[in-house]
Amino acid sequence: MEWPYPGVPSTVVAQFAGHKVTALPFLPPETLTTDHGGPYKNHELVEAERTLGCTVLPARALRPTDKFAVERAFAAVNSLLLEHLLGFTGVDVADRGADPEAEAVLSMSQMEHLIATWVVKVWQNRVLGEYAPAWGPGEDHSPNSLFAASMHQGGFSLQIPRPELYYQLLKAHHVVIHPGRGVKIGGLWYHDDVLDEDRFRLPSGRGGRHKGKWVVRSDRCDRRTVFFQDPADHDHWHPMRWTDLPPTGEVPAFSDRTAEDLLGEVRRRGLAPKSDAELLPVLLDLLGSAIPVDQWPTQMTKRERTGHSRRAAQARAAEQDRQPKTAAEEPAADVVPWPEQTRSVAAAVGADRRRRREASVPRQPTPPPRLGDSLRSRSLFLLPPDEGEAGPAQPKENV
Repeated sequence: MEWPYPGVPSTVVAQFAGHKVTALPFLPPETLTTDHGGPYKNHELVEAERTLGCTVLPARALRPTDKFAVERAFAAVNSLLLEHLLGFTGVDVADRGADPEAEAVLSMSQMEHLIATWVVKVWQNRVLGEYAPAWGPGEDHSPNSLFAASMHQGGFSLQIPRPELYYQLLKAHHVVIHPGRGVKIGGLWYHDDVLDEDRFRLPSGRGGRHKGKWVVRSDRCDRRTVFFQDPADHDHWHPMRWTDLPPTGEVPAFSDRTAEDLLGEVRRRGLAPKSDAELLPVLLDLLGSAIPVDQWPTQMTKRERTGHSRRAAQARAAEQDRQPKTAAEEPAADVVPWPEQTRSVAAAVGADRRRRREASVPRQPTPPPRLGDSLRSRSLFLLPPDEGEAGPAQPKENV
């Protein structure tokens, strides 16, 4: 199931990538043809395409022939794969079964693996038949053979993504650095020791619309940390954690949607927190810490379980895309699927309560001695010393 690289040994490709490559070619996209859907026109996607060096080509309205390759691929997936699976709903009500929702047995990760396996193993090796190229009449060709022919004709371009590409594709925030407190991103405060340096006490040299502001990037899948690029060293990114966040590994990952719910819940309760540390109990409550593990299937609705699984999958994807050296400097918490994450949330609740109890007692009292410590401190077979004698008394002989 390895993707063929004509004219290039597989060992060379593995040496460039650092691992054995299967099924995914390193080809930078030059042109992206999209329709007029909202997800394809948002500012974050356009900025990401600009960073990658792509050209966006919107299709004409009501002209599916402008993106015929995508439409034909979707039709092929429906007719050659999805219609043979349990729970297939079809294109209209006539194709639906009696109860397709009850027959669905695949999760999102299993479905992704199934489609990827089908694309690499079946579709890429499928004989095209009447869609064979005109320059090869009577020959059997597949997408893999056509890919090999194009590589022989136009050459091979191998492009390995840069390690800092992960941070450059994140959402950018233009903010002001507050000395001693940090930066405010999406209603939450983030801080790192590098922001306390004298060079960040002055406005930045940026002009235009965001004059005097600094650029901080955040990952919407994991709001525990934001990233700041050092102006003196553009290859170094400083991870800045949420202010007053407990040690790494105690709080599960939460997305920007959870952060919005957190701030909305604080406003509904009429709270006026003096620091972000007071928001942690509300966050842990929203993550489902009040529901025991054995009651999750009955107490949680389908929407809550879906949102929980989505947060776990997004956080896991963000950890895999992050630069390895940053993961070593700031190891991310283990993201576990539902319902095991409740145990980690419960542990975070216990750790937060323990810290508040310890903070309420300025000085811990000395614990009382254990029962029998006075007897264990000396031997029972030694007699007390006589008056005027120094040192331990010698045992007397029996008369």
